[in-house]
Amino acid sequence: MTARIIPTDDLPGAREAGAVYFIDRALTTFASEDQQTYRNGLPALLGKTEEMFPGVRSFSAATPDQQDQILHSFDESGQTGRRAFRPRGAQTFFETVRTHTIIAFLIDPDSGGNRDGAGWKVIGRERAHSFQPPFGAYDKDYPGWQPAPDRTEKTKT
Repeated sequence: MTARIIPTDDLPGAREAGAVYFIDRALTTFASEDQQTYRNGLPALLGKTEEMFPGVRSFSAATPDQQDQILHSFDESGQTGRRAFRPRGAQTFFETVRTHTIIAFLIDPDSGGNRDGAGWKVIGRERAHSFQPPFGAYDKDYPGWQPAPDRTEKTKT
């Protein structure tokens, strides 16, 4: 599924970023509350695969075009306007997998996803760039630093 959500073309996709391995680890750690979504969604995915393409025994055995059609069926709205397979107030299986795939593709590689910075290569983010804490008194000698104007000064009216 991850390879169809972010496919490989002339740029790396979810497969190269190791998204499935990140998701597998996430479901046993910080995303353990999503295990039930996968437990319910994976059999539904198999059922939908067999319903839409009789004779195809698993999602992975379907062609890429068939896989896309199956995934689109999970993301389509039903007649009531609610998304198919969506328990009230919960994220759908497809939405959960899509969210986990995007996280795995774009997260800092040091966090266990985005193998070799594959996702960052796609968006043009260089590894050398990193987030730093905001400027403060500890770095006031940084060239170009200016103190904030004194707000206690009263303006003349």
